[in-house]
Amino acid sequence: MRAIAYSKSLPVEDPEAFIEIVRDQPEPGPRDLIVKIEAVSVNPVDCKVRKSGDPEGEPRVLGFDAAGTVVSVGTEAQLFKPGDAVFYAGSIMRPGANSEFHAVDERIVGTKPASLDFAAAAALPLTALTAWELLFDRIGVVPGIATDSRTLLIVSGAGGVGSIAIQLARALTGLTVIATASRPESAEWVKSLGAHHVVDHAQPLGPQLAALGHPGVDIVLAFGGTKQHAAAIAGLVAPEGHIGLIEGADGFGAAEFGTMFQKSVGLHLELMFTRSRFETRDIEKQHAILDAVSGLVDEGKIRTTLTKTLGPISAANLREAHRSVESGRMIGKVVVAGW
Repeated sequence: MRAIAYSKSLPVEDPEAFIEIVRDQPEPGPRDLIVKIEAVSVNPVDCKVRKSGDPEGEPRVLGFDAAGTVVSVGTEAQLFKPGDAVFYAGSIMRPGANSEFHAVDERIVGTKPASLDFAAAAALPLTALTAWELLFDRIGVVPGIATDSRTLLIVSGAGGVGSIAIQLARALTGLTVIATASRPESAEWVKSLGAHHVVDHAQPLGPQLAALGHPGVDIVLAFGGTKQHAAAIAGLVAPEGHIGLIEGADGFGAAEFGTMFQKSVGLHLELMFTRSRFETRDIEKQHAILDAVSGLVDEGKIRTTLTKTLGPISAANLREAHRSVESGRMIGKVVVAGW
């Protein structure tokens, strides 16, 4: 089978940043599915892994968002059968999905939304899992409770995770959603997704929130620029509030931790790969989350965050997708589709 890999950690501008290779089609493990890949999406994690150093041994295949069709299943598979259309985010511990066929544990796979094509579906899994797990599993917001009147500040609202977090919060909670965006086009995007208010993260956040009548916020989800906004986040979060992070906590210094300690703030770290990396007891929760997201899409309550499609899946187009993500100016998600 064909696959797109990298053998050296090179700048995305280098024509050799990605190469096409040929590998044997994988065999399924007991709970695995073998999926014929139709579309993949690129996330910041793809770029971070590629830039972190040369792979050990053979070239490494990336790709942590995929949609396709099941062609075979493992001996203990229970959730899917050949012919099922699926979408998922995969495991960072296994080869990625930038290949014609891919092996994935069925417990982290969801049923593709019937109302979306493969490209539109591939934009959703990693970001939806990240947003859902952080908001509902880590922070403990209860989905379906429309009487929750707390305020939610989403920093970097127009990015991939922010774009789906806004929608999940609006569809499943009563939270007042405030998103940050620094350009007219990104501000319009987050408004279209349902944000109640938009503030500019290129300007001081405190005065803008105070002008909206929200000098403090109950929950902050920081999806970008965490180090830049650490002091503001620590100052703005309400006593007994919550801060959710996906970039780690090293952006917060002693002063910020002191401020948060005085307010008994809950600090929540989220890595979407934790359940698959450690095969946690609740690993199958990711299957349930993706099926719930699929249902919300088909009910018209949330929509795909796809904004850019490239094709076919090739070294050149994956380079272009990585370039878009690394620009820091992406709105929504970029997908590479078809062979």
